[in-house]
Amino acid sequence: MQITYDTEADALYIKFQDGKFVRNKEVQEGIVLDIGEGEVLLGLEVLNARSRFSLQDLCQVDVRMPLELAETTRE
Repeated sequence: MQITYDTEADALYIKFQDGKFVRNKEVQEGIVLDIGEGEVLLGLEVLNARSRFSLQDLCQVDVRMPLELAETTRE
């Protein structure tokens, strides 16, 4: 997973996985899903991010996952 923030576009993007892009789906004004083949979710874009999140929120990422999942990614 990859999280990026474009300061010029004021857009936050969360990439969940690689895949062949097929279409976008706006689920709420300014919240856009990138959908790939097989209807898999590739990513999520949040437009006008500064009006939705504080700058502190945009600069801080807290990753939490089950310990057993983290251990399998090392192999």
